[in-house]
Amino acid sequence: MKLCVLSISAALLALVGNGARTDSPSRSADPIKARITVLYDAFSKDSAMQKDWGYAAFVEYGGKRILFDTGNNPDILAQNAKAKRIDLSKLDFAVMSHRHGDHMGGLTFLLRVNPRVMIYAPKEVFGVYGAELPSTFYRQDKSLPPEQRYYDGAPPEVMHFGSAWPSANFQLVDKNTEIAPNIHLVTLVSDKPGTLELRELSLVLNTPDGLVVVVGCSHPGIDKIIESASSINPRIHLIAGGFHLVVARDADIEKTVTALHDRFRVEYVAPGHCTGEPAFTALKKAFGEHYLYAGLGTSLTVDKLSAQAAPPQ
Repeated sequence: MKLCVLSISAALLALVGNGARTDSPSRSADPIKARITVLYDAFSKDSAMQKDWGYAAFVEYGGKRILFDTGNNPDILAQNAKAKRIDLSKLDFAVMSHRHGDHMGGLTFLLRVNPRVMIYAPKEVFGVYGAELPSTFYRQDKSLPPEQRYYDGAPPEVMHFGSAWPSANFQLVDKNTEIAPNIHLVTLVSDKPGTLELRELSLVLNTPDGLVVVVGCSHPGIDKIIESASSINPRIHLIAGGFHLVVARDADIEKTVTALHDRFRVEYVAPGHCTGEPAFTALKKAFGEHYLYAGLGTSLTVDKLSAQAAPPQ
């Protein structure tokens, strides 16, 4: 399999570069390739795109066009999509990894240009994307008079709770799900301080040469996400996105990097967003030429015809 970046100076390079103008990501996806174009992040070589804290990626695989997260700001998402000539009105579906603002802040732009697009989002109790519960979730006391009882003592069987985007077409996910042929969502719940009980979705593409895993912030732990994804296919070809090591101690970073490299035998990493600068350094050291630069504007193309990598940039 070949990981390559499309740049101004070459139609196809062996690996990763800036990803500015050439083979436009707006074309229909080649069913035998997976392509990831980073539309939102805080580091970049591409002067036509605006850096900001957050994450969004345009993913193509199996003939499907997917927006994974929407970044922090709708105007910046709009500008960056335009710079890459990506038309977000022509998506097959979108995925919201979790409910933090730097991943869902651009959703108003997406809904403006594509109001009925299917959006997969994590199902949480009273979640921002909406929720539902059986009315049996609360205890009842039949000795009370009707006016003191919820719904006069006759609640609906299922209680529906509102979304911050009431007209959006959300499909809520609470278990690992194949949403299209060889396109999966892996869902886990964080047990980490500060994000306890936060549910997060990761996008997993089962390609001919292994899994391509796109992560938003990896709050449950990037190692736990990869462990869950490996039940689909134990070969992990590429991980892209935020590994959530931005404030981690060196010892914790080293432990995570070792797990990815030695335990899970991940072939390539393309970290971004909340991975953190010390973790970038540690991953570069561990993965060498299999560490891929994935700043804002980068397009990574995974091609099953070869397995070639170039030095990290």
